[in-house]
Amino acid sequence: MAKEKKSALKKNEGVSQSELTNSNAISHIKKKRLESPNTQTLIKHILNKDISALSRAITLVESNNPKHLKQANNIINACLPHAEKSIRIGITGVPGVGKSSFIETFGKHLTAIGKRVAVLAIDPSSSLSKGSILGDKTRMETLAKDPNAFIRPSATGTTLGGVARKTRETITLCEAAGYNVIIIETVGVGQSETTVHSMVDFFLLLQLTGAGDDLQGIKRGVIEMADAIAINKADGANLKQAQLTKADLERSLHLYPEKESQWQPKVTTCSALKNEGIADVWQLILEYIHLTKKNHYFEVKRREQNKYWLIQTIESQLKYDFFNRETIQKEMAKQIELIEQQKTTPFAAAEYLLGL
Repeated sequence: MAKEKKSALKKNEGVSQSELTNSNAISHIKKKRLESPNTQTLIKHILNKDISALSRAITLVESNNPKHLKQANNIINACLPHAEKSIRIGITGVPGVGKSSFIETFGKHLTAIGKRVAVLAIDPSSSLSKGSILGDKTRMETLAKDPNAFIRPSATGTTLGGVARKTRETITLCEAAGYNVIIIETVGVGQSETTVHSMVDFFLLLQLTGAGDDLQGIKRGVIEMADAIAINKADGANLKQAQLTKADLERSLHLYPEKESQWQPKVTTCSALKNEGIADVWQLILEYIHLTKKNHYFEVKRREQNKYWLIQTIESQLKYDFFNRETIQKEMAKQIELIEQQKTTPFAAAEYLLGL
C-alpha cells in the first residue's frame, strides 16, 4: 500500500475543543497577540535566527503606520552590519512555467547541501478589492516545512510592476537572520523584472517549450536581463522539444551584446517535477558568482543597486508624504471635479497641486 503523502495542510491532532474554548486560554492568546516586542528584543531574536521575530519585523517594515516606520528603520539599521552575506537570486517566467514548483525543488536542493533559504514570493493583488491570495506557502508546502527555509508571501498592493514595496528592506532582515540564499519570485513577465533585477545578483528566466517563436513571446528586455535561462518541464515526451528550444535560445543569445559582467548567459533544461537538472542551475549560479567576484563586477553591481534604491526610497517617501497631506487631499477632490466639468486640464490641475 502506497504511503500517504503528508501535507502541510493536513489537520493534526491538537488540544481538545474544551481547551480551545476556555475563556482564560482565549484571553491569554489575545493578550499575547496585542503585545508588541520592543525594538532591541526583535533585533536580538532576529540575529538569533528566530523566524517569529523575523516575521514580525517584516510586518513592521511593510506597514504604512508612521509609528511602525520608525521602529522598522531602527531594526533595519541594526541589522545592516549583519547583512550583505547572501546570494540574491531573482526568478521570473510566464504564468504556468512552474515557478513555485521550481523554487520548491530548487530550495530543497539548497537546504540539502547546507544552505539556509529565504523565499520572498510576490503575489498579485486585486486592483478592485486590493486583496491577495498569498498562496505561495501552500504551493511550496514541502519547502515550507523545512527548518532551514523561510517563505514570505507579500502582496503587490499598488506598487507598479508587481514587486512588494518593501522587498529590498526584507532582504536585509533575512540576511541578518542567517539566510545565505535569498530567492525573489516575481508575479510574472512584465515591468516587475526591472525592479527585481535591481535587487538581485543573479537573474534566472524560466522558460517553456512549444509556446511560439524562438523566444516564446518573451520581451527582448527580459532576455537581455537574464543571466541564465532554464527550460522547465523538460521531461517525458517534452524532453526532445526542450532540447530544440535550448538550441534555439543559445543561438539567439549570441546575438545580444556582451554583458558588463563579462558573463555569457547560459541555457539549460530542468524538470522541477522529476528533480532533474536542478543541481546544474545552482552550478551555473556559482560559476557566475565566482566570475563576477573575481572581476569585481559583483561589488560594483551591489553599489549601483544601493544608489538606485536610495533614489527609489526618496521618490516613494515624497509621493507618500504628498498624497497624505490634508491640504492636498481636499484640493485633489476639487481639481478632479473641475476636470470632470472640463473647467481645467489634468496638467493644469497637477501644476496647481504641486504648487501648494
